[in-house]
Amino acid sequence: MQKQEHAMGTSPIFGLLMKMSIPPMVSMLIQSLYNIVDSVFVAQLSEDALTAVSLAFPLQNLVLAFAVGLGVAVNALMAKALGAKDSQSVQDAAAHGLLLTAVHSVFFVGLGLFFTRPFLSMFSPSFQVLNMSCQYTYIVITLAFGSLFHITIEKMFQAQGNMKIPMIMQGVGAIINIVLDPIMIFGLFGFPRLEVMGAAIATVVGQMCACVLSVIFFIKTNHGVDISFRGFKLRWRTIGKLYSIAVPSALMTSMPSILVSVLNGILASIHQSAVAVFGLYYKMQTFVYMPTSGLVQGMRPIVSYNFGAGYYNRMKKTIKISILVATVIMAVGTVLFMAVPQPIMRLFNATPETMQMGVTALRIISVGFLFSGVGVVLSGVFEAMGQGIQSLMISLLRQLVLIVPLSLIFSKPLGLIGVWVTFPVSELVGALVGVLMTVYTFRKLQKDPGI
Repeated sequence: MQKQEHAMGTSPIFGLLMKMSIPPMVSMLIQSLYNIVDSVFVAQLSEDALTAVSLAFPLQNLVLAFAVGLGVAVNALMAKALGAKDSQSVQDAAAHGLLLTAVHSVFFVGLGLFFTRPFLSMFSPSFQVLNMSCQYTYIVITLAFGSLFHITIEKMFQAQGNMKIPMIMQGVGAIINIVLDPIMIFGLFGFPRLEVMGAAIATVVGQMCACVLSVIFFIKTNHGVDISFRGFKLRWRTIGKLYSIAVPSALMTSMPSILVSVLNGILASIHQSAVAVFGLYYKMQTFVYMPTSGLVQGMRPIVSYNFGAGYYNRMKKTIKISILVATVIMAVGTVLFMAVPQPIMRLFNATPETMQMGVTALRIISVGFLFSGVGVVLSGVFEAMGQGIQSLMISLLRQLVLIVPLSLIFSKPLGLIGVWVTFPVSELVGALVGVLMTVYTFRKLQKDPGI
């Protein structure tokens, strides 16, 4: 751990940032690919089967929101304590993180058992689709503990500067899921044909395998983070700190689901095909935002460590380099969406009408990518400093607060173009507000380093 601490406090920032960021970038790419493969296999059963699995998305996203929110909080507190050379706070944050993960696991057992059918019945009038969706959702929600613990431990590794092991574990879980999907769904190699239920089992088994391997690797390879519950005392102050970061982060993770649901209603009132266009955009934009999100995962522990150590100039340099790299990544996305929107739309067998709408949408929305990198990075900076509310404010401006009302206003005179324009406008405002908040925060740090 001393070597990793030394690196985060002294190594050249650009090289350190790339070393920390590339593994989570790869990890997120794997995650996205296996989600797509999952849908491809289920779609071969029937359209109803694909619909049934899709209905589970909000509840699955809720699991992810809880897991990522708490994981980011544990990561921030551990990395800050490592920077301050406060080993007791490192152990404290890790132990409380695992305890709260166990509490969340029990919560999702109850949610899965008692809330699944009432929730899904609101979205499906078809008895067959509802039954298939319940079969899938019961399994992936009540047995979500594998995913919850895996992500918490992943963030503990990242807090110590170890990004390779989380990438490997994510890859192992994804590969197991991909291999098991066709076997469990279609009943290959003597296995019973389980269809939608098989997809759920494959997902859960992949998560549990990644979790078990993560625990083993953490016990064998972590250096200095010795978690023990012997004589453990529950500290409400630590829990408060964790949730002050976890809740805003969880809300940010769940925000896309809220935005998609609300905008689908607005778009459907204008033109039904616009809903499909927006859905296609949302699938494609993940491949643009994915590298930037990986960059932020690599940046967070560096910022947290140097914040805890009081190296504010090094923090500033890390932020500037991260913004520059993120802007370059997002600019590449803008160029692609501007230059080749037709081939992108053809990947999804777009009809002529959808093609026309999609080309316009991709070109207009992609302008916002140029500003988005700033907002994404600065939101991650505030998370790293343990200031979850400020991080949430930037994300809300970018992804929800402005887009919805502006879409309602602009769509009246401009139609669909008015909706698409709200994306770059919101990204620009979010970036400007993020910069102002960051400047204000660093001025306060110079006056009062204890904040």
